[in-house]
Amino acid sequence: MTATQSVAAIGRRVLPGGNTLTVGIVILAAWVLVALLCPWIAPFDPISQDADATLLPPNPAHPFGTDNFGRDILSRVMWGTRIDLQICFIGVAFPFVLGTIVGAVSGYVGGALDTLLMRLIDIVLAFPFLVLMLAIIAILGPGISSFYIAMAMVGWVSYARLVRSQVLSLKHRDFILAARSLGYSHGRILFFHLLPNALASSIVFAMSDCVLVLLSGASVSYLGLGVQPPVAEWGVMVAEGQGFITTAWWITTFPGLAIVALAMGFSFLADGLGDKLGARP
Repeated sequence: MTATQSVAAIGRRVLPGGNTLTVGIVILAAWVLVALLCPWIAPFDPISQDADATLLPPNPAHPFGTDNFGRDILSRVMWGTRIDLQICFIGVAFPFVLGTIVGAVSGYVGGALDTLLMRLIDIVLAFPFLVLMLAIIAILGPGISSFYIAMAMVGWVSYARLVRSQVLSLKHRDFILAARSLGYSHGRILFFHLLPNALASSIVFAMSDCVLVLLSGASVSYLGLGVQPPVAEWGVMVAEGQGFITTAWWITTFPGLAIVALAMGFSFLADGLGDKLGARP
């Protein structure tokens, strides 16, 4: 059982009626509001330094304390919401689109093309996900753009396999045979008849995949290969506070809790969507 599935299973047991979808939507909506409103609700500039306010513990003026540069942790967590949500959505969107196209074409065409694409997927899956992603980023150079490219090159295989399996089970159904008998083109059958009925599992998987992308983005930034300082990003903040973990615990604790809270939102949303759509990846 993955971490996403574990969180969702706990949510079904403890939430009234197991309504994980509603809870997931509420959590994500709250984070989106923070991202949109942070220029107005953040109490300080996230990159402004104050030498007279370094390493202050949580207090009324700085509810989350300050870091070793005197920057307000609460403001940095709020502004970090923007980049971390961006990482989740863009980091999932590229693999989703690429994997959906590859899987749909592979399953629909079949034959030698299907065999070739499946062997390519086997090659990608033969390497550990994080190791392969880090290798690609190391080749391209540190930066968020490199992270997105690496995610697209590594993450598409899961979507391709999901969509392919759905297309294989649907392409011999009566409604597809009827579309063929009416003379519809292959493109119309694939993109307007097969895909709309084959995407439910992929959409649910994409929501749970946001958790993996969020953690991967934070991990890459923690290692110095993703978002670069002084940008406020949760993984960067955790890395910056690791040297002060025993004396200034708040520097790493609050961005770490933010990562957990956002991941829980996506986990609950994925579980709720799976129940509503009747689809499990």
